[in-house]
Order: sequence, then C-alpha cells, then structure tokens
Amino acid sequence: MSLADELHKLDDLRARGVLSDPEFQRAKQRLLDGASPPVCSDVPAVAALNAFRRSNTDRWVGGVCGGLACLTGIESWAWRLIFTVLLLFGGTGALFYILLWIFVPAE
Repeated sequence: MSLADELHKLDDLRARGVLSDPEFQRAKQRLLDGASPPVCSDVPAVAALNAFRRSNTDRWVGGVCGGLACLTGIESWAWRLIFTVLLLFGGTGALFYILLWIFVPAE
C-alpha cells in the first residue's frame, strides 16, 4: 500500500471520528517518518490481552516482566519485584512466570 493510500485511510478514520486530531497527527507523522507503530499503545482491555507479548528488548530471563511493563505501564523492575515476592509464597511467582513464559508468545 502506498503512502498516499495510508494517509487517505488515516484521514478517513479522522473524518469518521475514530481518530482524534492528536492521534491523527501522531499517526501521520509516523507514516511520514517511516517509523513503525509503537508496540505499547492504549487499546481496550480485550485487545490489550490479545496484544500481550513477551519483550525481546527488556528481558532478563524470558521477557515476561518486560511484556507486562509494556502492557500495563508499570516499570519492569516492579513486575520483577512482584514475582520475587510471590515466589516467597509457596513458589506462586515462579509458577505464574513459567506459565506466562510458556503461553505468551514473543514479540
């Protein structure tokens, strides 16, 4: 799809009220700069869960905490602390981490 087609679709979304003016300007600037859309975005809860991915860049072991940080807006070090504290409660943190590592796809 050409750049003109993309810009036309963005303008159509703005005209229908799907995109606000600031969102339109940001998307237009991303297209003109040739940048890819951000991985972390404000999306509804169901779509956010479907978009949940393990991070390839912010990872120590499996990237689960980096992916949760991107999804929730809470720093990844805080998620690591939460899993560590849960680890002290019968290994719950390790169980949750391993399950997320297995079932959440990578970026």
